[in-house]
Amino acid sequence: MNRLTTSWGEFELTRFPEDPRETLRAWDASDEYLLRHLHESDQDLSGTVAVVGDRWGALTTVLAGAAGRLVQITDSHLGREATRANLARAGAGDGAVALLTTQDAPPERIDVLLVRVPKSLALLEDQLHRLAPAVHEGTVIVGTGMVKEIHTSTLRLFERILGPTRTSLAVKKARLVHTTPDPALHPGASPWPYRYELPADAPGGVAGRSVTNHAGVFCADRLDIGTRFFLRHLPRDLGRARVVDLGCGNGVVGLSVALREPDADLVFTDESYQAVASARETFEANTAPGRKAEFLVGDGLADLPAGSADLVLNNPPFHSHQATTDRTARRMFADARRVLRPGGELWVVGNRHLGHHVTLRRLFGGCETVAGDPKFVVLRAVKRR
Repeated sequence: MNRLTTSWGEFELTRFPEDPRETLRAWDASDEYLLRHLHESDQDLSGTVAVVGDRWGALTTVLAGAAGRLVQITDSHLGREATRANLARAGAGDGAVALLTTQDAPPERIDVLLVRVPKSLALLEDQLHRLAPAVHEGTVIVGTGMVKEIHTSTLRLFERILGPTRTSLAVKKARLVHTTPDPALHPGASPWPYRYELPADAPGGVAGRSVTNHAGVFCADRLDIGTRFFLRHLPRDLGRARVVDLGCGNGVVGLSVALREPDADLVFTDESYQAVASARETFEANTAPGRKAEFLVGDGLADLPAGSADLVLNNPPFHSHQATTDRTARRMFADARRVLRPGGELWVVGNRHLGHHVTLRRLFGGCETVAGDPKFVVLRAVKRR
């Protein structure tokens, strides 16, 4: 846990889930820069203030006692839960903040729009399109991000969708983005979600199938090479197995199982609201109307009971926003072991250099290599007891 000192007070903030070994803070210099700017400019916060993309709730927690009506909009379940915990720690009562997801309808009117620039330019584009109708001539719009996150393309999006845009000087490698709303702008409809057909040579029985990608989902316009490799080596003849696509993204891996294993019971889960919406639409577009599956947005497999799955399929991320870390993968593997029945299996695809086999051997007592090439490896770990 770390303490953020601001003009509104000091706040104990953590990421979610809390981990005493975690060294990454729940905020960075760009959050500090934006908060300092709001205070020094004596910004009126008495109206509706929307905070978009607040990664771990730092902005929302600090402003909870200062804004008239505060709304947070996020794609991350973990970020949302971090916000809940940080608000509770700060003594903010229930209802102090409206916590919305990127799949929820945004406020009808926004007086102050604060945007934490996301890693995904597509997600930023989609959110600015969705929020544009709520922006009026007097709306104050301020974005924030680290210098390496704010590019010319970022500024062009703000300018094309909302109005004239300029940047601040850099402070501690962070910048602010200032946009003046232009009511005469007509940016058109958002291009998201994006739909395309998988190529004819796609393995795993998904060739030619339609895929839906909501903005921000990994590899939105094509089949990524890691997933392609995984599809080539998925287990077969699963019968009535309960199969979990963990970190499902757009759901292509789970779809492959659904198409080739008609009796399998499918669960798609991800911490991204955009991802789970994508997986659901991909599944429904390619399976018979009567085919059922479960779609969960959550913290890994926390919503599934222990010993409830026969097979977990996982292509774990190795980034948390801008940080490179295997923490998410380690938690996914531990979650998988908990929900697997004795004899159940975890299949993982990953870049060979990440060394996931070391973690799997520690958790499961061993693992085997199913397939590999110079870049990727598919690993199999069995829960013995």
